[in-house]
Amino acid sequence: MYKIIRKEVLNSQVKLLEIEAPYIAKKAEPGQFIMLRVNEEGERIPLTIADYDREKGTVTIIFQEVGATTKILGSLNAGDSLLDFVGPLGKPTQLEGIKKAAVIGGGLGTAIAYPQAKKLSGIGSEVHVIAGFRNKDLIILEDRMSKVANKLVVTTDDGSNGTKGFVTDVLKKLLDEGNAYDAVIAIGPPVMMKAVCNLTKQYGIKTIVSLNPIMIDGTGMCGGCRVTVDGKIRFACVDGPDFDGHKVDFDELIRRLSMYKGYERKAEEHLCRLGGIANA
Repeated sequence: MYKIIRKEVLNSQVKLLEIEAPYIAKKAEPGQFIMLRVNEEGERIPLTIADYDREKGTVTIIFQEVGATTKILGSLNAGDSLLDFVGPLGKPTQLEGIKKAAVIGGGLGTAIAYPQAKKLSGIGSEVHVIAGFRNKDLIILEDRMSKVANKLVVTTDDGSNGTKGFVTDVLKKLLDEGNAYDAVIAIGPPVMMKAVCNLTKQYGIKTIVSLNPIMIDGTGMCGGCRVTVDGKIRFACVDGPDFDGHKVDFDELIRRLSMYKGYERKAEEHLCRLGGIANA
């Protein structure tokens, strides 16, 4: 069992849990993820490692309550425990040699972008962070980002926080101002990552994206997380989740992610007839 040490509500939809997992914390790096199961009746779900503390032996996860499992997870509190918490899985983000980077987070992707920015800051890189949200009520991690970024721009689609526009608008402005980035790291909805890659390709800037296809076991055995990169099949759980954004077939990824939307909605409403246990 993996004990929850701390819980934080980041906004009405997003929760943070700090989990006691010393063996994972010892080896975790930015870009990696864990697979968890809340209880014996629950499904396995992947969540990116949002932070880790090697001294305390804890791993932090941040998630949005969108389905049955994440809603159950969000109902837990400090002192409760998770049945399974496996990791670190996937390959760490390759940040060596990057002296100046733009780290971009879209929505909940900001939680995944944060450890990248923190690591880059820790190795002495100049870090510009762009975080985009639909409105000001959904903004998360602004205080944490400000501590690791040389420059931070938080923008919203509706301008409710005072800065209106998409992350690509901000990135283009920074590029046109003469900022020469060794790399751009973009994490968020596939449509957003595709737009960022289309922009950076024009400038010839290396772009790293973190992909989030359907994932079942996290070990490369099921093939559910397959993506097409540079015309070849890759598995996000073992070959990624980071890939060269200019080589990703985003249109295929977006189609695959939308295939099960109907079933996901039904699952949220499903009540298991075996003892009346809600489908986890």
